[in-house]
Amino acid sequence: MLEGQSCLISRALPSSCEQESKWAYMTYRLLETSKGKRSLSEESGEVPQGGDSVKRRRLPEVSDCLIIEEMELPADESNHQGVAGEYSDTNSLIHPIGRDISINCLLHCSRSDYGAIASLNQSFRSLIRSGELYKLRRQNKITEHWIYFSCNVLEWEAYDPYRRRWMTLPRMPHNECFMCSDKESLAVGTELLVFGKEVTSHIVLKYSMLTNSWSHGVEMNSPRCLFGSASLREKAIVAGGTDAQGTILSSAELYNSETQTWMTLPSMNRPRKMCSGVFMNNKFYVIGGMASNAEVLTCGEEYDLDKGVWRIIPNMSSGLNGAAGAPPLVAVVNDELYAADYAAKEVRKYDKENNSWVTLGSLPERSMSMNGWGLAFRACGEQLIVIGGPRAMGGGMIELNSWIPRDGPPEWNLIASKHSGSFVYNCAVMGC
Repeated sequence: MLEGQSCLISRALPSSCEQESKWAYMTYRLLETSKGKRSLSEESGEVPQGGDSVKRRRLPEVSDCLIIEEMELPADESNHQGVAGEYSDTNSLIHPIGRDISINCLLHCSRSDYGAIASLNQSFRSLIRSGELYKLRRQNKITEHWIYFSCNVLEWEAYDPYRRRWMTLPRMPHNECFMCSDKESLAVGTELLVFGKEVTSHIVLKYSMLTNSWSHGVEMNSPRCLFGSASLREKAIVAGGTDAQGTILSSAELYNSETQTWMTLPSMNRPRKMCSGVFMNNKFYVIGGMASNAEVLTCGEEYDLDKGVWRIIPNMSSGLNGAAGAPPLVAVVNDELYAADYAAKEVRKYDKENNSWVTLGSLPERSMSMNGWGLAFRACGEQLIVIGGPRAMGGGMIELNSWIPRDGPPEWNLIASKHSGSFVYNCAVMGC
């Protein structure tokens, strides 16, 4: 856990070049210096404590504002001043080093710090909430992954594995029909999309990390549920599922979070629902699913984004799901495909050359499920994450176990736990 005034120096990410580290340190020192130039009475409001001692105001720590919230800035920080109070050029952000270098410094800060940075003044707040930093981070291949999951209807939590901190998202808008319907979730760019039904139609609710709020998202060209999906930076693909009348679909769509648009893709070779999706080697894969309420599909399909064509892969998901079970629990780390066999409580790895699955070892002992339901299996950067926990009357324990795949059987590490509903309804990992 970070202490004191260190919120502008990232210790979560691997260090980049030495020069960038120096700029980050300069940013921090400039902020400290500019604070020191203000008079003590301006800075603290002089809160007496036992006579002549005063309590000084501090910079927000990371823990003060992990998620950017609506805030009213003090008058002396919102009247178009830079971080160093005597400067008036808001476009420079940190005036002595200029806007471009200021932004380069911020790119290499942990995004856990962005809430604190946004509270410094209006210029920083506007920059953070514009999404510009996250777009530049994608271009520079700077990524941190946070885990978002729901163990209670309409309630979502997030976990930052770099800083090991829990965050509670605002409660979703209340909707009786939406509460009772099947829901899918997808994290893409800086958005968390949750898909569900409202009476006879489908709706999308969108959580924006930039504004820390929920709103209605853009509907697909062909709304659906029970589909397979995956995201790659600012784009995502959904495939298959069922429409509002229950018809099983073969269609697919691509979503761009930057343009807020859906684009219809060529259809798959087979209609399927209750399937899973992943990106691997810059291609999108749909794995398993059901062709009808009784027919379990063992084939997968590969979509080549450059050629715009689908290819069937026979027996790709053999044994990964059943008619009464959850969709295949699959995840990709370093372009290698892994699966959680919830029946045998084992982890498997996909052998691309032989189109077969190799058993590596066991899942965490306390990860319980109901035919695969209630258990999350996700990739989080270079880690595989299993989210679940033991059942208990009146509640339970949610546990996050992590393993970085390497030679040998899985060695799971418990990285976080808390009292909560132990049944995971939805889960998504946001990398930005």
